[in-house]
Amino acid sequence: MNNYAIAFLLINTIIIFLAPRRMAPIALLMGACYMTLGQKIELGPFTFTVIRILVVAGVIRIIIRGERLEGRLNSLDWLVIAFAVWALISSAFHNDFAAALIFRLGLVYNICGIYFLLRVFCRSLDDLVVILHITAFLLTLVAIEMLFEKITGRNLFHIFGGVGEFPAIRDGRIRAQGPFAHSILAGTVGSVSLPLMIGLWRTHSKSALIGILACLIMIITSSSSGPILSALAGLGALFMWNFRHKMKLVRWIALIGYIGLDVVMKAPAYYLMARISPIGASTGWYRARLIESALIHINEWWIGGTDFTRHWMPTGVSWSPNHTDITNYYIKMGVLGGLPLMILLILLFAKGFSLVGKSIQSKDNPLPEYKFIAWTLGASLFAHAATCLSVSYFDQSFIFLYLTLAIIGSMWSDIELGKNRALRQALEVIFKKFS
Repeated sequence: MNNYAIAFLLINTIIIFLAPRRMAPIALLMGACYMTLGQKIELGPFTFTVIRILVVAGVIRIIIRGERLEGRLNSLDWLVIAFAVWALISSAFHNDFAAALIFRLGLVYNICGIYFLLRVFCRSLDDLVVILHITAFLLTLVAIEMLFEKITGRNLFHIFGGVGEFPAIRDGRIRAQGPFAHSILAGTVGSVSLPLMIGLWRTHSKSALIGILACLIMIITSSSSGPILSALAGLGALFMWNFRHKMKLVRWIALIGYIGLDVVMKAPAYYLMARISPIGASTGWYRARLIESALIHINEWWIGGTDFTRHWMPTGVSWSPNHTDITNYYIKMGVLGGLPLMILLILLFAKGFSLVGKSIQSKDNPLPEYKFIAWTLGASLFAHAATCLSVSYFDQSFIFLYLTLAIIGSMWSDIELGKNRALRQALEVIFKKFS
């Protein structure tokens, strides 16, 4: 870890310890936006990146201050715990149990650490608005750097390692990546954040405009088709705000439409992604073929994952002789922990959408502005769900997925607490009348 990274880590650790609760997520978001995975500390078989060290600091903070979740664990919290438990259990289905367990401990540490810290720090939609303000300005600096990278062909984050000094070029286009491990992931962060920035427009138009411009610059400078499609998915989900009371019908139409395409197309309907390429040179065919290969070889991985996928696709990866490039987050979870882990990930998304719907319909969430912000959370989550079909989060960008889920969980817990308070107050009034 170099001196720049040490100074960065110390500053963010101080922020975690001293900042008010709702401002503590600044440190985690800064870790995601301004530090690469190249800066880390090795302790035996365990690797502690800057993000993981900040999670340790966050846990120490909540222990010292006695901070905790508001209310009881909700259904989304329990699903995250179930995901973590099965991820660890699935280690037993792999040849090298110790190596598999160590890797899954890192995965569980990342997901549970970020999710539950943000559940503690962000307890309501008011806290979310604060986080969105912060995110808008943090992403602005990333966007400026990516624009510089696009113009000059030089990545300023290379001083931290983990990313090259000169970004990749495809079809004559420089693919800016900023601090992220790949240009697609950099653009994806902009895509999934775009609906949240739009959610600020009604109440904080200046911050919203700054955030929207930052997200668009990140998407464009990444020169990747995936982020553009993810942004369109998020914007499409935002448009459905006008049909929020008819979402059951919309879901049935979407399901019937997909089945219809599957019937009339020669290839499975998911091969549509092979035909969509907003900027050309897309690898949509590879992603569609990967889904087909995973289904063909399901007997190899459905119980608890597999240690060998190289035969699934024509090409492999430089970092492993045993695997192909798993560019699908759902399939990645299947490879790691079998069908149970994949299903648990899908259930996380499904429960997140369900809680957004319940939060909007709840009478304890009366403000129209808050209902729309809650909807933008669902739109952002939908953008993540679509992205996971073609991108496997393998760097710090995963924080933005579990940040969204954590805020949805906190929003619902806050509404449930409001209901409980109202019920308690009503019972107290009744008790006083009859006592």
